[in-house]
Amino acid sequence: MINSNEGPSEPIQTDIITLTRFILTQQIKTAPNATGDLTLLLNSLQFAFKFIAHNIRRATLVNLIGLSGSANSTGDDQKKLDVIGDEIFINAMKASGKVKLLVSEEQEDLIVFDGDGKYAVVCDPIDGSSNIDAGVSVGTIFGIYRLPENSTGSIKDVLRPGHEMVAAGYTMYGASAHLVLTTGSGVNGFTLDTALGEFILTHPDIRMPSARSIYSVNEGNSLYWDAATLAYFDSVKFPKDGSKPYSARYIGSMVADVHRTILYGGMFAYPSDKKTKNGKLRILYEGFPMAMVIEQAGGLAIDSNGNRILDIVPTEIHQRVGVWLGSKNEIQKAKSFLDRKN
Repeated sequence: MINSNEGPSEPIQTDIITLTRFILTQQIKTAPNATGDLTLLLNSLQFAFKFIAHNIRRATLVNLIGLSGSANSTGDDQKKLDVIGDEIFINAMKASGKVKLLVSEEQEDLIVFDGDGKYAVVCDPIDGSSNIDAGVSVGTIFGIYRLPENSTGSIKDVLRPGHEMVAAGYTMYGASAHLVLTTGSGVNGFTLDTALGEFILTHPDIRMPSARSIYSVNEGNSLYWDAATLAYFDSVKFPKDGSKPYSARYIGSMVADVHRTILYGGMFAYPSDKKTKNGKLRILYEGFPMAMVIEQAGGLAIDSNGNRILDIVPTEIHQRVGVWLGSKNEIQKAKSFLDRKN
């Protein structure tokens, strides 16, 4: 029998912080005299994320899984969703009216839009797509530069160190769509409420643990690692001081691996090696945005020579880099091994 006097099992939260509300509040608080262009750009970005999330949820139903029959600018076979994600991103950035330049992993050259946009966006529209057929979480990685005054839009406007980015983040598409964003004042996480069609603030002011005994790396490449890299991973797997060895956690999707590392702590690495001497991940739209998020959350991000990733000046838009990032103490320990080869 239903008791008509029973109320709801829990109170309904009516004062929720959406991404749009959060962005507007932050602008008023940190930059009250700003033009609002970055706010409008971030709103255009969230539309792209929602659109991509929608297509990923229905990918199997509409036959979006599988290869499209082409390869992207870096030689990787393109999935059908890669192509659609790229088109979504291009159209959203063009329609925003705030973007002059767009660099995408899926495009060989940068795209220059008409108009007087004041920003450049760099992105990997769907990172980890090789795993999507198996239902593994994939994501979008992005970074934003403000263009110099009087810029007409050229490649030099994006070949800049990562510490000049004004915003960066990623969206992970899994059981839920999670957006993690920094505009240079900490890191905040949002979750897409599909019923409302809004990203809701669910992880305010994310701070990474300073240490955690977890490592994330593709050990299938260990045959190609240099001595310093081998020595570091041996030290965490076979500690000589009698401490407990580290736990291994590797998904194979950078967004998913980094998301777990940010929330739980530990370290993620995709080192340079004998097979990929310059590294596998692209610095402009994978290395820089993730490094900015990690640092803003209290962690560190370095390359395979122990240098701060955000200080590197790229020479081409699809340049690769060896990546080591994660909890501060864990990366400092890794750096102590990497420094031995310099």
